[in-house]
Amino acid sequence: MQRFILTRVIQAIITLLLLSIAVFLSVKLTGDPAVYMLGPEQGRIEYEMMRKQLGLDRPIVVQYFDFLTDILRADFGKSHFLERPARDVLIERFPATIQLAVAAFILAVAVGVPLGILSAVKRDTVFDNFGKLFATLGIATPNFWIAIMLILFFGAILGWLPTFGRGGIDHFILPAFVLGWSAMAGMVRLGRSSMLEVLDSEYVKFARIKGLRESLVVWKHALKNAVIPLLTFSGLTLAGLLNGSVAVEVVFAWPGIGRLMLQGIHTRDFPIVSATVMASGLFYIVSALLVDILYAYVNPRIRYE
Repeated sequence: MQRFILTRVIQAIITLLLLSIAVFLSVKLTGDPAVYMLGPEQGRIEYEMMRKQLGLDRPIVVQYFDFLTDILRADFGKSHFLERPARDVLIERFPATIQLAVAAFILAVAVGVPLGILSAVKRDTVFDNFGKLFATLGIATPNFWIAIMLILFFGAILGWLPTFGRGGIDHFILPAFVLGWSAMAGMVRLGRSSMLEVLDSEYVKFARIKGLRESLVVWKHALKNAVIPLLTFSGLTLAGLLNGSVAVEVVFAWPGIGRLMLQGIHTRDFPIVSATVMASGLFYIVSALLVDILYAYVNPRIRYE
């Protein structure tokens, strides 16, 4: 088991290094930061001084290692647009994304998993048809369209719920539902298919032949094995939600990391873009690592392969 964990940790570190290279090169390919900071009317002397101040006059390999060293210290530089350290801005926006992601994840698990299992157990009934319809709509319908329709109905027409900003619990309802909409549909679909596969297995048939109650067969024998794929999907789903949905945060004016990333791109604020992209990548990689380790504990066959 220790060897399995060590291998996954090394893979995670390599992935982070590759991500840092991709972020560094993408900043270089989008243009010269000195030009964006000084504007189109800059003089040659000012331009060279700015390049020297930013360290752009050094070899690109040296610049990358400086960039990597700063990342290890969680120092992404000072935001050109906000005139504040990018790390401080990221930390300030992080709680909003965490709260919204956790609310959406809890909603997705509470609705998606039971509905998927019920759809499989009640195969070819009205419950199954509703589950399949729900999963299809959730996967096919864009989040931003759902957000606009909910804002129009619950905000503009009925006036029941706030439609922008971060405040009390009522501010979480619409954005959390929209953010967790696709995750709910995915859990229904995966939970149904996984449960159907387990219910058709030989050991479940044998348990029924022995005369065990159907509830015992479903909840004790079948569910334990059907939940393994859901565990992997849930972990990666949480990582995706933590990264923040740009569309949801923009539509609901939610002050999270996704909206901050979009603002950084629009203003060519490279420290902000680097900080948000690296933070998002770190969330996803760490979540995937934890899911791999937990998956190995749940399913011993994985760690012995």
